[in-house]
Amino acid sequence: MKVLTIYAHPSPTSFCHAVLGRFDAGLRDAGHVNEIVDLHAIGFDPVLRGRDSPNWMDADAPEEIVERWHLRERMLAEARGPLARFLVKRLLGDRDTRGIIRLLQERHRPKDVLEQQAKVASAQALAFIAPVYFVGFPAILKGWIERVFTLGFAFGITADAWRGDIRGRVPLLRHEKALIIQTTIFDQGAYQAGLAEAMRVLIDEFAFQYPGIKEVEHVYFHAVYGADDATRRGYLDQAYRLGREF
Repeated sequence: MKVLTIYAHPSPTSFCHAVLGRFDAGLRDAGHVNEIVDLHAIGFDPVLRGRDSPNWMDADAPEEIVERWHLRERMLAEARGPLARFLVKRLLGDRDTRGIIRLLQERHRPKDVLEQQAKVASAQALAFIAPVYFVGFPAILKGWIERVFTLGFAFGITADAWRGDIRGRVPLLRHEKALIIQTTIFDQGAYQAGLAEAMRVLIDEFAFQYPGIKEVEHVYFHAVYGADDATRRGYLDQAYRLGREF
């Protein structure tokens, strides 16, 4: 199986990095192909900026939704100076809003996002390794999801969804599995008391299952800072087994 592993921790000497190494070894020993994307190492920009807008537009949205975007007016208003406004006018020509959306999506999608989407599209399964920050993913990983799992790539939206119906999210991903491995500060009791359920809804279901990933498994290595050496070795052995039995 071809696996894409997204890793999010700034330190190459962290316990999280050791988990990555053992998981990768397990995958390879099982005969899988694993590509690792180290978000800090590649300097991935997690901030959703104006240049990401084409990835969040829908040329097939209902007419009343498209009209409210006032896309031509917005682009002209955001152009700085007469020359910029002239270039925007020349770019847009006489296109209507749907035509402008298609133009922007054909020519002006961020290249770093397209590169990541190509990696996701070529993988059969995904893995994510990161610490838990504020009952969720680190900002760099959450930003990766926000910028990469875009409208038209990870999911579509029906007319009813544009009008507010959450059931109108159309899954577009076709991966067999996503495995999430996260290290925590707090112990298992804290996660059983509610933290794990909150993350299951926000991450497992909404971020991964709704876009179409068939199976999502979320594994926690609890209280790693306070864990003794034997517990840590057990976590690393488990990381290897998760790869070996993936």
